[in-house]
Amino acid sequence: MRTSMPMPALRRARRYLLEHGECLADALDDRIARSWRRSLDAGLVADGRLGDAVQTCGGELGQLLARNHELLSHSRPVMEHLFEQIRDTQSMIILADNRGTLMHTLGDAEFLCKAERVTLSCGASWHEQHRGTNAIGTALAEAEVVEVHGAEHFLERNGFLTCAAAPIMSADGELAGILDISGDHRLRHPHTRGLVGIAARMIENRLLVAGCQHEVRLHLHPQAEGIGTIGEGIIVLAPDGRIVGANRSALELLRIPYRRLGAMLFGAAFDASLDELMEQGRRRHAPPMSLRLHDGSVVFARVHVNATASAERSRAGTDHREVVIDDALARLDTGDLRWRGAAERARRVSGKPIPLLIQGESGVGKEFFARATHDSGPRRAGPFIAINCAAVPENLIEAELFGYAPGAYTGARRDGSPGRIREAHGGTLFLDEIGDMPLAMQSRLLRVLQERQVTPLGGGRAVDVDFSLICASHRNLRQAAEQGSFRSDLYYRINGLTLSLPALRERSDIQVLTRRLLDSLNPGRDIDLAPELQARFRQYRWPGNLRQYASVLRTASAMLDPHEDCIDWQHMPDDIVEELLAPAVQSSQVAAQPAPERMTENLRELSRSAVRQALEGSRGNVSEAARRLGISRQTLYRKLNDGKRVETAPGDQPRC
Repeated sequence: MRTSMPMPALRRARRYLLEHGECLADALDDRIARSWRRSLDAGLVADGRLGDAVQTCGGELGQLLARNHELLSHSRPVMEHLFEQIRDTQSMIILADNRGTLMHTLGDAEFLCKAERVTLSCGASWHEQHRGTNAIGTALAEAEVVEVHGAEHFLERNGFLTCAAAPIMSADGELAGILDISGDHRLRHPHTRGLVGIAARMIENRLLVAGCQHEVRLHLHPQAEGIGTIGEGIIVLAPDGRIVGANRSALELLRIPYRRLGAMLFGAAFDASLDELMEQGRRRHAPPMSLRLHDGSVVFARVHVNATASAERSRAGTDHREVVIDDALARLDTGDLRWRGAAERARRVSGKPIPLLIQGESGVGKEFFARATHDSGPRRAGPFIAINCAAVPENLIEAELFGYAPGAYTGARRDGSPGRIREAHGGTLFLDEIGDMPLAMQSRLLRVLQERQVTPLGGGRAVDVDFSLICASHRNLRQAAEQGSFRSDLYYRINGLTLSLPALRERSDIQVLTRRLLDSLNPGRDIDLAPELQARFRQYRWPGNLRQYASVLRTASAMLDPHEDCIDWQHMPDDIVEELLAPAVQSSQVAAQPAPERMTENLRELSRSAVRQALEGSRGNVSEAARRLGISRQTLYRKLNDGKRVETAPGDQPRC
């Protein structure tokens, strides 16, 4: 059990933080110190009243529970078993989602009543931004097992609690939720931290096995008898031998980080033949086989192979490897199940006269998906012609699409133009943002799709065309058709199969996506994200989705010095820093729903306060103050020069 500081020492440390904006050196556990600073940056007042609680309820809570159905169903049995171990100890067990919202609780009745007083109940947010340092919120931020005891809680009103929380990780390294044990601080038990950590790993294993029934699973342990126990390692293999999923025990055995998942082959970790391993998996009741790792150590393994996975592996070894497991769609696949399901359905209609309609928010990668679908199909040797219907001026879109005869209009090319539709002959025509196509053009396009002929603008004979059609839109085209802003007959013509691509904030493979983006942006360098920045990324909504995310990482990568290998706050664009920090202020005001003007003023006041504290704590050193705030010196100078935003005490002279 980690030793906690005596109450008087904690009070002194908190007072020093409030007065100087930083923690006393060696006065606190590093994780608690980081969390106190984050709590202060979020505008929380340690000894003040908590603002309006951020509470999810009603239909919104129902949707939250539905989205986390798998996590809840596999966690409840573990939580019930865990509760039997701590019953009658003035404690409770809590499951929170990956944003810190409480979803399920079990506990002693008397303690549950005490917990209600601080809103330790379903629907409440215990994110650090709302509750300060606490085991649930701090485990979210640190992505590891955390214990917070008594006065270590940033808010004094929570000081009667002792809490231990552990993250629940998905097979691809994404944070799925948090498991917590909270109790009366006077009854702190030395084994609570270990109990919650073990229980979280039990849930992780249940989720992994249930979610990977159709993949090849390899169960590992240094001892043969350890296979099947809570300490076993589990890895998931793709048909081509890539390690695409793993639990934490497996990663510890292989000495690899989560970010290597999806990029590492079986042969890079094991000195063994994957084909021999698969053959062993097909034999019923076969004993565990020994495998040698490349570092010379030996582990025992048992393979779980179902019929589907076995067939895919067999096909992977044939001449059809390119089509089955190594096509363009597979190369874009980074593990998200919704994205993978869309790709699989696209493959099923590839080569058939069935148009695809790709729906999704702007920036989710609709054109990348369309191009990969073309490159994965039988027309991949033909052209891929992409047209953004929202980007072509309305007076030019007809000529752009259908072409024109020589001299068709003033300014036309002397020899005319075949048009983009004719250029797509033998390949794929991709109409992006088709929902923004003018109604008149929709009529002409419908005729082309019906007759498979195109007549150029200005006259001339009709020309036969043969192409696969893929359309995309961020708009709800069905609703647009019902409202009359999009032709319903065209909607049903292009809607052979609708695929919806998930927004970035909804994807479960952000860690693998990040790894691929960083590798592509920084060839030959192993660049990582700072843990706190990565946690902020997970909480941000990314309205521009992958396009915005890639742009931010590209800019941050360019800001790295040659000797640096970790992207942190100082490398980020100023506007993104402000947006990443803004939700802490805005979300704390959600329940009260203030007017936009008041919310803006609240944000400005907190910004002024944070700058004042940073300057005071750094004794006027602007560089140090900017580092503490996680912004650039230029942004801090801008705030200093804006008298409406920052007020400095008389005689204060910022210095570099």
